[in-house]
Amino acid sequence: MIDIENRLTLDERSAIDFVLVLRKRWADTVYPALTAEYEASGAPAGTVEEVAEPLHALPTYPWFSHLERSQQKMSWRLAGDAVVGRRDELVADLESVPLRGHGTLELDPTVALPSWYTDYDIHIQPGSFYSDDLSAYVYEMGARVVMLRDNDGYKFHRLFAETALPDVPGATRVIDLGCGFGKSTRPLVGKYPGAEVIGVDLAAPGLRLAHAEGEDEQLPITYRQADAQDTGLEAASSDVVTATMMLHEMPAEAMDRVIGEAARLLKPGGALRFLEFMLTGDAVRDAIVYEHAERNNEPFFRALFATDVLAICAKHGLVDATWTPFDERADGLSPDGWGNREGWHFPWAVLSATRPATAGNPTGAAA
Repeated sequence: MIDIENRLTLDERSAIDFVLVLRKRWADTVYPALTAEYEASGAPAGTVEEVAEPLHALPTYPWFSHLERSQQKMSWRLAGDAVVGRRDELVADLESVPLRGHGTLELDPTVALPSWYTDYDIHIQPGSFYSDDLSAYVYEMGARVVMLRDNDGYKFHRLFAETALPDVPGATRVIDLGCGFGKSTRPLVGKYPGAEVIGVDLAAPGLRLAHAEGEDEQLPITYRQADAQDTGLEAASSDVVTATMMLHEMPAEAMDRVIGEAARLLKPGGALRFLEFMLTGDAVRDAIVYEHAERNNEPFFRALFATDVLAICAKHGLVDATWTPFDERADGLSPDGWGNREGWHFPWAVLSATRPATAGNPTGAAA
């Protein structure tokens, strides 16, 4: 498969490097300056709601806010131009990959995309992730900048697989919900050798790229176009069900249905592991997390934080539900928290739950 980054002109690479450095300085210089300014102002720590007004009044705040949204837009513009300018060769590359090879691609043009999924350009990506054959290429390239190049090789997702997923000797099936272009799915093959690995997503462009990149690596993955709320897969068939960064991009009622579907898919004793976000307890940082979501066109962050996800797990028959911080820098799953971090970072966390090994059917599970 073509990696566009290897085809960039000097001007394209220089422009992307500029945005990358701008984002790094926003994260490691402007953000600490903003939080220090808040502390020096004498404003109370309070709650997220209470810190918002004094936070907005600080001289650094407009710069922080403007830089975040502006560099995000710049990233997508540069990634979009680089991808669309190579449309013919990229489309030809995708079309050259057979539907069945080492893995399988199963597209379903009848899948209905929910309005909450299509009503927003999530992450400010024009047209979002589903609308064009090359949307996934744009997202893959733009995400490298968004993650400050610290997720190259998909380190975060490998850490998730290595540190947050249970060892299941003899696992026969693992399902990755909201798999996107497969960055979260591919590590599952190494984690669970011999298991059938299935990636599920709504967006055909993402699945096409996921399958093509999986074929490049000769990985036996089935990528399936379906709604994570109702996958159509067999009940009680999976040892592990995963998802990464999915719940915060859907309304509360959809979160409920996705967790219910995951519970239905799990075998007795099976494990749910979702990589997501959680509030940190630092009111200023948490207020900025909320506002990051608004500046980044992610309207359901507040729904995630306002929802008792652990209670939803219990409602669907899952037990031992917990949230655990996840430090993407090195350690992965981090029960002691994220450590001392002055710069901006996403408050990653892992939702863990288990389907009981004995009697009790999750909602909708076959008897």
